Amino acid sequence: MSKYPTQKSEAEWKAQLTEEQYKILREKGTERPFTGQYNLHFDNGTYKCMACDTPLFESDSKFESGCGWPSFDESIPGSIEYIKDTSHGMVRTEILCANCGSHIGHVFDDGPTQTGQRYCVNSVSIDFNKKQ
Repeated sequence: MSKYPTQKSEAEWKAQLTEEQYKILREKGTERPFTGQYNLHFDNGTYKCMACDTPLFESDSKFESGCGWPSFDESIPGSIEYIKDTSHGMVRTEILCANCGSHIGHVFDDGPTQTGQRYCVNSVSIDFNKKQ
């Protein structure tokens, strides 16, 4: 039994998500840098989990990091789960949606703002609701 409030079988996730979304959100893949639709996106609103619509980041926390992926300096409190990731010969902190367990990206302690954080997010993992 999953610990996440939103639970679906892998067949249900596959039916809901595109092949690329499934690879990144459910299999912890990564999109190529500088290819994501939200990398240089700076409209006012809320970024949410592509899999379950949970709000993850507000637009005022987004900044241009130059890394090729959307970057934020903080998440909406309680929206992210943090997991130690030792894959690929590195020690990083993976970020998951706290509601459905989907892979969002990683967070690093090299951000340029007062938080010192850089949430490095796959565009495929998020959707955007523009503030009206």
